[in-house]
Amino acid sequence: MAKIISLVNQKGGVGKTTSAINLAGYLAAAGKFVLLVDLDPQGNASSGLGIDTRNLEKNLYHAMIGEANPHELIIKTDDFGHDVLPASRDLAGAGIELVQIDNREFKLYDVLRQIRTHYDYIIIDSPPSLGLLTINGLVASDEVIIPVQAEYYALEGLSQLLDTIELVKQNLQPELKVMGALLTMFDKRNRLNRQVIREVRDHFPGFVFDSVIPRSVRLAEAPSFGKSILHFDAFSKGARAYKNLVREILEKEKESKKVFTI
Repeated sequence: MAKIISLVNQKGGVGKTTSAINLAGYLAAAGKFVLLVDLDPQGNASSGLGIDTRNLEKNLYHAMIGEANPHELIIKTDDFGHDVLPASRDLAGAGIELVQIDNREFKLYDVLRQIRTHYDYIIIDSPPSLGLLTINGLVASDEVIIPVQAEYYALEGLSQLLDTIELVKQNLQPELKVMGALLTMFDKRNRLNRQVIREVRDHFPGFVFDSVIPRSVRLAEAPSFGKSILHFDAFSKGARAYKNLVREILEKEKESKKVFTI
């Protein structure tokens, strides 16, 4: 079954959607079958891959409220083995409608359970909040990646996020793990950026990816063309960073399987 990974941070503008898009893209390029799940009502992960969310007849929202089979909603990209389960503004209503429903935290879990065996990885792009949609994403996930912007307020709110993850682990999803913090928007010329990276590594020893995502105009431009950085500018520094990130994730998984085997 697929390993399900959520990218979560309640702060907006930390490179979460960019990371979700490019993580999925490079995993597919590595020969994995990948589904990118857009759990954000803004639909940026969908539009960032060229999907017109305004003209979707149905989307993830309809699967979560039981009005559609998720198999019918999946959109294939031009890359072999890389699919998208899109979102639209409809999803904003799910956070309100689900409040009155039993097991409301498990709606995305139920959706993904129907399609999990078709993929190696499912990547969830969560909304910039700690609301019911994000909780659904955490409950459905095996592991969490926390994108952290290399800026002054980087650590602000992280303790709240980690507390939320721990609550989900204790009460809803005991197998949930934090895969690591991913440092984004890094400018090596900036002394403050370098200081922030040291602080994050000090706060989370052993839980910070070696790969660091740079601040990059090409990364910012790629979604406006409906492309991942792999297809927009594969030789850019941003592309190299995400390629290294996927290599690091695959190495981590290989090591964990060795430990499990032993």
